[in-house]
Amino acid sequence: MKKYIAESIGTFAMIFCGTGAIIVNNETGGVVSHAGVAAVWGLIVAAMIYTLGEVSGAHLNPAVTLSFWLAKSFPSKEILPYLISQLIGAFAASFTLHFLFPTNNLLGTTFPSGNATQSFVLEYILTFLLMFTILNVAKGSKEQGLFAGMAIGSIVLLEALFAGPICGASMNPVRSLSPALVSGHTECLWIYLTAPFLGAFSSVLVWKFMNNETKKRN
Repeated sequence: MKKYIAESIGTFAMIFCGTGAIIVNNETGGVVSHAGVAAVWGLIVAAMIYTLGEVSGAHLNPAVTLSFWLAKSFPSKEILPYLISQLIGAFAASFTLHFLFPTNNLLGTTFPSGNATQSFVLEYILTFLLMFTILNVAKGSKEQGLFAGMAIGSIVLLEALFAGPICGASMNPVRSLSPALVSGHTECLWIYLTAPFLGAFSSVLVWKFMNNETKKRN
């Protein structure tokens, strides 16, 4: 149960702080700023990885959990409990924010600012790069693993900084699902429930190919 509780707490903290920063930025007329929101996302992800990584791996993301399974680094029997734990944490965060900011209409829901295809492709690429980073620091050397939180938090911050204004830089299905359902704004939700999975799964295939090539050379 420790792993599942850790996933719920970690996902709660990420959604609460990340979408909370968006809400507070809206409520205060931009005091937090776009750069501030991106920094909050990167910092909370890094913090949760360092805090909970040794307990549950700090997936905090269904696309990450399923990608680790695809990479044969995660047992099948743990998939459903992890996904349920992440959903519980995400919805608890969105309902808490709805209670705190009842007049906020969107609750940090992700929307494309341009056309759907543009945001779909962006989300695909962003999640590919995120998962590729996760796989390489999580499955690399012990010394490399020590910097996992910093590396993963940094790429979340980086991608949110430049792509957030266009697609929302979700990279996480539950990050988009919980505020969308709690706020009642499910327009274009399909983008954020499909592109992150496809991007993450593609990164596993590339990671496997690169590792197989390295083994052949050795």
